[in-house]
Amino acid sequence: MKITTLSALEVLDSRGRPTLSVTATLEDGRSVHAGVPSGASTGSREAVELRDGDPGRYGGAGVSRAVGHVNGEIADALVGADFGRLEDVDSRLIKLDGTPTKSRLGANATVGVSMALARAFAVEAGVPLWRSLTPMGVEPARPGALCFNVLNGGVHAPNSLDFQEFMITPLGAPSVAEAVRAGAEVYAALKRRLAGKGFVTSVGDEGGFAPDIARPEDVLAELVEAISDAGYVPSRDGVAIALDPAASEFYRDGSYVVAGERLTSDDMIARYAEIIERFPVWSLEDGLAEGDWDGWARLTAALGERVQLVGDDVLVTNPAIISEAISKGIANAALIKLNQIGTVTETLEAMRLCREAGWHQMVSHRSGETPDAFIADLAVASACGQIKSGAPARGERVAKYARLTEIEATEPGLPYRRP
Repeated sequence: MKITTLSALEVLDSRGRPTLSVTATLEDGRSVHAGVPSGASTGSREAVELRDGDPGRYGGAGVSRAVGHVNGEIADALVGADFGRLEDVDSRLIKLDGTPTKSRLGANATVGVSMALARAFAVEAGVPLWRSLTPMGVEPARPGALCFNVLNGGVHAPNSLDFQEFMITPLGAPSVAEAVRAGAEVYAALKRRLAGKGFVTSVGDEGGFAPDIARPEDVLAELVEAISDAGYVPSRDGVAIALDPAASEFYRDGSYVVAGERLTSDDMIARYAEIIERFPVWSLEDGLAEGDWDGWARLTAALGERVQLVGDDVLVTNPAIISEAISKGIANAALIKLNQIGTVTETLEAMRLCREAGWHQMVSHRSGETPDAFIADLAVASACGQIKSGAPARGERVAKYARLTEIEATEPGLPYRRP
């Protein structure tokens, strides 16, 4: 495959911050595009998102340097070259950058190019993106666990709630379309419930409501009632709950600070155990801080047989870190974010390592998103069975759910896989 042009533009993401839109043109004149996501709650070992640092533009958050790298050095290296596989493109990008964290060119530049050219390979082959991305030996599948972020806290919302994401997952839904319906109906029921109690129903970065409720358990109680209000059963066989406390964000001076209370790692583990007993929680993401590996090992030993324990900040979609975590008994699942590692090929390698270890994977959006639905195709291609893309609201979030619904409608024979 050859491309004749490659370019990037500085555009805005869903939080009003700059990001990249990348466009490539194939030899036959067809164009492909990619929108680059950006996170607010980030792990310290993520690939580096290159920002300009110029306080006179976007408060220093501009991405004109990353855009310049795509339009200049990266385009010079890729345009006109003949590539047989996406792996060859990504290998060229990695070597061109030359740093362990993509800090020279910027992971926002490399991942945008990698995503766009992944689409180029699919277009040239005349197949859907998910088909082109499917690894050898993997049977693609529709994800049976759609995790809708219906209530936000932490760095995603201007409230006093320390836990970052409260998600509902219609595990009992028989299809993607029915899961989307359940998500939307519970979301609407939760809005009515919160409004009825006098809470403002404005939303956080990912479309979830942001009431000023401090205790996570109080939020969970509201979610259970909202699920019932919508006519569903709050259970792991009906509509279940997934949590992303994002504990690194409230870890201070060796303690976890939740609603003003200082807790040790063991205190947090005990609290999660109680939460799991009281509420239909099936997945817990970043329950402890990224640097608390000893605590993570104890968390996994204590709760790993009862719930999915997803590593995000602690793993950052990095194959080397995931391999180390597997060997040390830390977590039993990985969150998968393309821009955490910087290329599609490395993302697929991280997922391969998880599959071989018997770990689950949850494909994820970022808090700063675009309408690009790439991750929906990635979830189908990898047959991981899980995706989170925010609330069933806001265009940049529902674009991913709409794409999954479209794939289901056009490929009804694809298996429907629950974790």
